[in-house]
Amino acid sequence: MMLFENFLMKLFYKKRDEIKNSYSRVLPLNEALTDRWEKAKYCNFGKGSSVYDSAIIFGNVTVGENTWIGPFTILDGSGKLSIGSYCSISAGVQIYTHDSVKWAVSGGVEKYEYAEVKIGNNCYIGPNSIIAKGVTIGDGCIIGANSFVNKSFASGKKVAGNPAKELE
Repeated sequence: MMLFENFLMKLFYKKRDEIKNSYSRVLPLNEALTDRWEKAKYCNFGKGSSVYDSAIIFGNVTVGENTWIGPFTILDGSGKLSIGSYCSISAGVQIYTHDSVKWAVSGGVEKYEYAEVKIGNNCYIGPNSIIAKGVTIGDGCIIGANSFVNKSFASGKKVAGNPAKELE
């Protein structure tokens, strides 16, 4: 076991040095030893897209080309999630296509509710934002950091807040 641990640590130190020297960043072990583009390819995301190892992805999730999925994100495709091309999904973003509210308050009598989420092309979703089930975000939208998006917005809108509202 010690040989494997020594090998793993040497590999990590080598990768850490390469990443720091090339990109001026230091990443956790899992991110240093994984390839974000390979994970996106494995998930059948579009060409040039990347997704951090720490991202949780489940259900039916489609992502277009050249989209960046940041660390510590949740992509819930249990009710179907589509994200367009050239999007930036910042760190800590959570996108849900279901909720268990009625199930919980009914003591398990009611079922979970599911509704598709669609995010258009060329969108920016700010850090730690939450997008609720059933929301459609049009092309070219900007969602401010820490926003709770529980309704749809047309293309080209800038929104922020809890709940998210259009900015003027």
